Amino acid sequence: MRPRWSSGPSELVLVRHGESVGNHADLQARESGAEYLDLDARDADVELSDTGHAQARAVNAWLREGGAELPDVVIASPYRRAAETARLALDGLGTDLVLDERLRERDLGIFDGMTGVGIRARHPEEAERREKLGKFYYQPPSGESWADVVLRIRSLLTDLREGYDGARVWLFSHQAVIMSFRYVLEEVAEQDLLELDRKIQIPNASVTTYRRSGDHLELVDFADTTAVDKAEAAVTREPSQGGRGDEQA
Repeated sequence: MRPRWSSGPSELVLVRHGESVGNHADLQARESGAEYLDLDARDADVELSDTGHAQARAVNAWLREGGAELPDVVIASPYRRAAETARLALDGLGTDLVLDERLRERDLGIFDGMTGVGIRARHPEEAERREKLGKFYYQPPSGESWADVVLRIRSLLTDLREGYDGARVWLFSHQAVIMSFRYVLEEVAEQDLLELDRKIQIPNASVTTYRRSGDHLELVDFADTTAVDKAEAAVTREPSQGGRGDEQA
């Protein structure tokens, strides 16, 4: 059932983190057909690339120029690339930042750092299990399914119903998490969500905006890159489904 919002934020803005060194490593691994990404850091510690820093600063400049109303509340994934994007985007604007683990990237378990080529080569039984269960409900060993991420989002949204009435709330997070917000807030069907995720790779530092209209939060903009475009910073996105083990097909 699509959630009703008789109270809670008047506006919900979702910002994907800036380009990270992990995005670079993922692209290089795909192009070379490697089984693993050339990346030593754990997923939580992956930092922004130089381009990612420029994208985050572009959001800051856009806010300073009145491109959007300043947020009342800002919550970010504790993963370094998302938290760092939030800090740069908010620099000098006087808004406090809260970190919340429910906004973290989907946990890929033992597949973290692997490509689809590597998973099929080294864990063919898991590739078969994923094919049977489908991407939404499949859990990598010691990892999370998309459905698990959705449960996190529902929990966070429940908390935002109390004490945030009329607030402009900004959330800095990751591709799968932002897509999961669409699943919950718009009641998107499972197959439609996965098709959307296949077709659209959310650009780094892009902005997705919902505004309250009546009892619902309505989508106003999805994956908007205006802030990055205005700064003439590079617009970046993954060429296909996000890496570090999320693509097996």
